[in-house]
Amino acid sequence: MNQNQIILTETNFSKLKEKIKKAKSENKIIIFSSEDDELNRKVIEKLQIDILLVNLSNRKDFQKQRNSGFNQVIAKAMKKKNIQLGINLDEIIEERNLKKKAEIIARLKQNIFLCNKDKVQMKFIAQNEKNNRNIYDLKSLGIILGMPTWMTKEL
Repeated sequence: MNQNQIILTETNFSKLKEKIKKAKSENKIIIFSSEDDELNRKVIEKLQIDILLVNLSNRKDFQKQRNSGFNQVIAKAMKKKNIQLGINLDEIIEERNLKKKAEIIARLKQNIFLCNKDKVQMKFIAQNEKNNRNIYDLKSLGIILGMPTWMTKEL
């Protein structure tokens, strides 16, 4: 993560609004992350953020489909406001339980499919400095996970 980015994880909407206003005045790239899907949707529709970082590790799947915290309604709203979907690289790299890692990757592939459908750009984000990878590794991972070439070009 570079100095020009700020990750916000506020649960109170009005406090978040103030933090975003402050970050915008400093010309920072605003990354918003939350476990609450309703709050994510509200933030996308009403506030000016650059990237929505969806955490995939602490979710419980539904009986017939995966719960990836992302759906076509959110994807359309993100496309309209030109917001990117962030992929948390730390979750993928640091997860030691192989079953959980497979679930994270499966949810990620579902999100890639939805983003491709609505032409939403994705971006890998590593909060921990030791998890940073070079651009060629990230592009390779993206292609393996099913990203189309238009998406990997702009990683």
